[in-house]
Amino acid sequence: MTRIAYLNGSFLPLEDTRISILDRGFLFADGIYEVTAVLDGRLVDTPRHMARLARSAREIGMRLRETTEQIETIERELIARNGLIEGLVYLQATRGTDADRDFLSAADLEPTLVMFTQAKALIDAPAARTGISVATVPDIRWGRRDIKSVMLLAQVLAKQEAVRAGAQDAWLVADGMVTEGASSTAWILTQGGTLVTRSKSHVTLPGCTGDALAALVGELGLTIDFRPFSVEEALAAKEAFNSAAGSLILPVVAIDGQPIGDGAPGPVTTRLRERYIAHARA
Repeated sequence: MTRIAYLNGSFLPLEDTRISILDRGFLFADGIYEVTAVLDGRLVDTPRHMARLARSAREIGMRLRETTEQIETIERELIARNGLIEGLVYLQATRGTDADRDFLSAADLEPTLVMFTQAKALIDAPAARTGISVATVPDIRWGRRDIKSVMLLAQVLAKQEAVRAGAQDAWLVADGMVTEGASSTAWILTQGGTLVTRSKSHVTLPGCTGDALAALVGELGLTIDFRPFSVEEALAAKEAFNSAAGSLILPVVAIDGQPIGDGAPGPVTTRLRERYIAHARA
């Protein structure tokens, strides 16, 4: 089956999509993106993703080519055209293509909007059954991490460093405190049974999956302490996990080679994952 993408008003085969080398997303990382999960052929947490997209655009003073309502309609059409049952929709919006390379863009520039789908096992992902190990890596990103920028080189380098250390993913660390995962929100469960994750600020990206999860934890009799936590506190935690659209709720069973709890996905993380999947499918 030919994979169909969307580019600036047209649906076309993925291999036929063309964007100019003068596009500001290519030259300056002058753009933003969103990744939305798809389960049972339907978008998950779309209002949160569209709100974050609109906020990111406002924060960098960029106009979106389409309204968020139109974008959601396009995403649904893209899912249908690709027959996607489970996986992701990737969306990237840039300030557009200029006449020549210049740090200051033309005022009347037409924004670029591109989307494509990606099939991926989210429910029965092997990593969800076994858990993953993470390596802590210095956080070298820019100061406005709350903007979902396409400027992801620091995250690429962090994930490469984690793999070299024998881990599957990275947790980013500044001044001994965990910021977040390289492409996820980081959580721990303390020995006292409290969930801990960072509060919203310019330091972290507000996670849509994490926000949805936070609204559900009370059903399981849990509370959340929104604050930073140290690497040492994470190593002493009862459980740990990541939340992200691309992996939902993913158990972290080791940090820097040291087991968390008994080194297996914990019961609370398992229940949270099950509850979130039920929410997503509803």
